[in-house]
This record gives sequence, structure tokens and C-alpha cells, in this order.
Amino acid sequence: MFQPVRLLSLFVAVLFLLLSPLQAAQTEQQKPLRADVIVYGATPGGFCAAIAAAREGAEVILLEPTDHIGGLNTGGLSFSDSNQTVRSTVMGLFDEWHTRIEKDYADRGITLPYKVSVKDQSKWTYEPHVAMRVTRQMLNEAGVKVLPEQRLQSVQKAGTQIKELVTNRGRFAAQVFVDGTYEGDLMAAAGVSWTIGREGKAEYGESLAGKRYPKGKMKINGFDDKGQPLPLITTTDAGPEDEGDFRVMVYSFRLCLTDDPDNRVPFPKPKNYDPARFEVVRRYVKSGGRVGWDMYPLPGGKLDGNNSIGGQFSLGLVGACNGWSEADAAGRAAIWEEHKQYTLEFYHFLTTDPVVPEKIREQYARLGLCKDEFPDYGHFSPALYVREGRRMRGMFVLSQKDILEQPEKEDPIVISSFPIDSHDCQRVALKGGGVINEGTIFPVRRSYPKQGYAYHVPYRSILPKPDECTNLLVPVALSCTHVGISSIRVEPTWMILGQSAGIAAALTASKNTTVQKLPYPELRKRLLERGQVLELPEVPPEPKTVSGIDPKTLPGVVLDDGAAELKGSWSRSTNFKPYIGKGYVHDGKSGNGSATATFRFKVPHTGRYQLLMAYSAHPTRAKQVPVKVTSGTEQATLTVDQTRPLPAGKEFREIGTVRLQGATETTITVSNDQTDGFVILDAIQLLPIAEK
Repeated sequence: MFQPVRLLSLFVAVLFLLLSPLQAAQTEQQKPLRADVIVYGATPGGFCAAIAAAREGAEVILLEPTDHIGGLNTGGLSFSDSNQTVRSTVMGLFDEWHTRIEKDYADRGITLPYKVSVKDQSKWTYEPHVAMRVTRQMLNEAGVKVLPEQRLQSVQKAGTQIKELVTNRGRFAAQVFVDGTYEGDLMAAAGVSWTIGREGKAEYGESLAGKRYPKGKMKINGFDDKGQPLPLITTTDAGPEDEGDFRVMVYSFRLCLTDDPDNRVPFPKPKNYDPARFEVVRRYVKSGGRVGWDMYPLPGGKLDGNNSIGGQFSLGLVGACNGWSEADAAGRAAIWEEHKQYTLEFYHFLTTDPVVPEKIREQYARLGLCKDEFPDYGHFSPALYVREGRRMRGMFVLSQKDILEQPEKEDPIVISSFPIDSHDCQRVALKGGGVINEGTIFPVRRSYPKQGYAYHVPYRSILPKPDECTNLLVPVALSCTHVGISSIRVEPTWMILGQSAGIAAALTASKNTTVQKLPYPELRKRLLERGQVLELPEVPPEPKTVSGIDPKTLPGVVLDDGAAELKGSWSRSTNFKPYIGKGYVHDGKSGNGSATATFRFKVPHTGRYQLLMAYSAHPTRAKQVPVKVTSGTEQATLTVDQTRPLPAGKEFREIGTVRLQGATETTITVSNDQTDGFVILDAIQLLPIAEK
């Protein structure tokens, strides 16, 4: 038998052997894991920063607080709107990433409906799992050490230098750090100045700042029987129009969908669905409004579902995103779940509620999630579309004037050219009647070509003030206004900003200097060597236009909207320019046939006439606007696709030829019968055709 002392000795020896590896690991963990450059946040801007720094020879660690790598690029956003940019300037890693995606498909015998080498305005699309494969390949090839589920807990600084990051899983030290998060988490933890929300108009002299009301007022009651705002209403007081607030534009998911039975996974049923939550939507539909979301065709028989910027009710849960950036991990998880619950409920409403037209119910009921996408997440996107988070207050604050008036800078690191474009920020129930969405900035861009305005983003915009931090670069939550981020906030721009930040970080580390003292000429030289474009492009001058064109100055018979007999719900607007007369009217995208506009007039002579229409073309417009012409015994019905742009430099587009009888009344009626977007009524023009 063992003696008690010997038994105790044996127990201690065994315990020592068991604990030694643990003690060694704890001792090792007391030492921070070191690298030349640490990037926190594996968003598109973050992973491009990591790849770029590693390609410069730096040792790089990429830390990601969640278990998902790639942000929106691999999380459902499969059409990044680069067709609205000057594509010849969107190069570097963004262009390489898309070229690799094209090759991935080509290697499998699949030809995409576009070529990345052709810098036109075609839509570049891809499947999320392909985007993930390409992203992982590029990170692996560059030798980036990728560590997911590393939630930032604290930052240790010595003076203006960040020394270490502490996460829930370890400590990390580097010479230079890059904040790649959408929210600016590392920047905030490092004590760098930041802001969130919207500036007032006067703060930076921005006409697009403050409150925005470009959408028509919904003619519905936003209150219940007790006088309380209905669910999905965010406020009854939007605040002074010229002032800013803490609100950010709406978040949503980008849904990867399919109607292919072999790949379709049914939408999960929402928990505790309460139809009463959608009463305001129900009232809007009853009033003739259309609801749903935008969808873009993808390879593999799939669709990318996106919040409709022109829609009154869509995938975005208006108001629920406020507080996301400032919240801790648990708070963000709750907000994420709230957005997912709304998404599932909205789909359930669209497919089951009797108030939704049967055709719409059937259209959405055919859709489901994709069996071959996001299998580890129940096929639902793991990434919430954080369109806007914190914004640094750094060495240079980029604002509206830097986009539209003073585009050239002495230290550019990116040419950005996406339109200024903000989604809704709040939904207001008006005490005098009606509901209105506030905050949208419809795309501010060139009319021809249909792109945003090209401008420089300066290096100073990603630099903190030198008295706050000298070894941190912030390419995603950079220093700009709300109006500025409304243009910058797309993946093409963020990816190139990330690349620039990664190269700057590697150069700063190799020279043992600060990010503010890094010589810009050296940075510029390296950016150009890595394929970036920094010279503002030569673009053709836009056709000269004025806000309102006097109908009396135009040839032929011109019928301005002010002369029409309007029935049903029409809203007046001057948002899109130019226009004929004093503005134009639209139907609020209702598509229910109740809105008609009738012109009654006489032409001087019997004969054939060229019929032209003035309207502001836009993707949200209706594609089959019915136009009925009656003149004595003559009748004709035409349809107009108002998504088609007008000819360059012209105020009207020809929509057909009609025969009219002189000395008798002619009527032209425009309606929204079964239309699928906004119907615009600006003006009709009739030009006589000489008989041969």
C-alpha cells in the first residue's frame, strides 16, 4: 500500500506536470504578441490595409472583434456601386480584388457579364462565398496573421504613442496601428477626438447638412387611437431643419437570395410576430403605396437585396442604428438581433399580410436564402450594413465643399467619386397629419456621365491630431462630415483608403517616425507604384443647365405639369434639376392607378407630331409609365421607361409619334396604373412633323 506521504508527493508531482503547460501559457500571455503593424477590424478597408502593409515587408496582425472576416464585402454586399464612380481611378487593391474574382469564375468555366478591364458603368457582381475565398487567398499570400474574435478592451499609451491593445484574448504591441473598423473603435479607445451624427448647415457651410425632406409626405395617420405614435415611427419632432443631431443613416442587411428550388432555404419564421407592429406600413399600402426592397441579379441565379433609398418602407430599420457605435459587444449584439428580427418580420409581412397585393406577396414568397451561402450562420448574413459610424476629428475635416467646389488637394491618397448619398435617418409622424421620412440625400452626381464628382481624399483626413496620437491611421472612420461620409462610405473607396493606410503604416514603421511626419512625396511614390491613381480625371463638361427652364423659350407645344388636371396623390418637388417651369410632381411610387394627370389642349394643325417627355431619370423611376393620347377619333397609348436617361444636353426624350386633329380637343393622360417606381410628371412637348 502507498503511504500517505508518498501518495501526497505523487499527487503534487502529477499536479505540477499538469499545471506546467498552463503556467507557461499564462507566462507567455503576459508578453504581448508583437508585429510591425496591427490592423484592428477586418472590414474591406481593414483587410486591404493589412494586405498592403504586409506586401511592403511589414509583419502584420489583423485583429477582428467578430468571427467574420471581410465585413460587407464577404457578408452579403455583392454589388458595391462602383459603376457610379469614375472607374478609371478606382484601382489598386480594389481592382485587383475584382480581377481575382473574375478569374475565380473563369477558372470554373463561368463567364461573368462584365470585364473588370473595361472601365465602363456595368455592374460588377459576385457571390459572397467567392468574395470570401478571394479575400482569404490574398490575406494568406501576403502572410497576414488573421486573429478573429478579438474584442478590444483597452489601449495602453505612452504619451501620444499607442503601445499595446488588450483584447478579450490577449495583448498586442506594434509600432503603428490602423483602425479598420466601421465604428472607429480603436480611435475612440485611444483618446482620439471623434463625432457622430449630422452637422448643422452652418457648421461647415453645407447646403446638404441638417434635416432633409426630399421624399413625399405619406398621406396617412401616424398615430393610434390613443394618440400615440405607431410602431416604426421614430419621432413626432424632427428638430430644427438647419441644425444637426446625433442620428446616423439607417443600417440594414444585404440579403443573398434565390428562387432556385435546388438552392433555396426558406426564410426563418420571426419569433413572436405581431401584425400590429406594421400598422403604419399597412396604412401606407392601403393608401396606394408600394413596399419592398431593391434587388440586383448575381451570378449563380442569386439576388442581392438592399434597402431601397427611394422607398418609404424597406429593409432598413429606421432609427434603430443610433447608439451602435458607442455600444459594447452585448449592446451591439442586441441591436444586431433587433435588425434581424425586423428583417424577418418585414419579409413575413410582405408574404402573408392580406393588405399587400397578391402579385407582390407571390413575388417575395418565391425567394429564400441561399443553401450555399453563410452555412455557419443559418444562411443569413453575418454582417450588419454599418453605413456610418463614428467619424474622427483629425487634421483635416473633409466636407461638402471639398467634394463639389475644391476637389484638388496637395496630399491625395485616394480619388473618391461615389455620389453624395444618404439613406433615411428618422421617420416622423406629423401632428397635423401625415408621415414623412427624413434624412435622405438622393444621389448628388453628374447628369452625364452618371457618376459622382471626382475629388481627392487627403492623407490628413486619416491622421489624428498629432497631440492626440502619432502612430494611428484611421482610413474607414476618417475625418469628415456626415455629408462627406455620405460619398466616401462605399467599399471601393474604403478599400483604396485602407490600402493607402497600410502602405503609410509600413513606411512609418520602417522609418521609425510618426504618421504625421511621414514625408508625403515618399508615400505618393509608393502609392503610384502599387497601382493607385492620384491625378483627378479629365471629364467632359456637363451640359449647361439651369434649375427651371421657361416653357415659353422652347419650341412646339409645351405642356408644363402646372397645366395638368391632377387627380389622386401627387407631390411637388424641385429636388432633381433641371426641370421645366417651377418644378415637377411625382406619385410617391404608389403604382395603384389612382394618380392621373390630364392635359387638355388644341394643336394648330392636323398632322403627325413627335411626342416628347421631360423627366428626371433615376433607377427608382417607373419603367412602364402609361401615356394615353386622344384627339378626335385618333387614339394612342405609349409607355415610358423613366429610368432611361435623357439625351445629353437635352431637356426632353422622344417617346413616340402621334396623329392629332386640329381645331378639336386633344387630351394626354399620364397615370401610375401598375407602375413599378416613381412616376415623374414634368412636361410634355409636341413638335410637328413635316409631311413629305
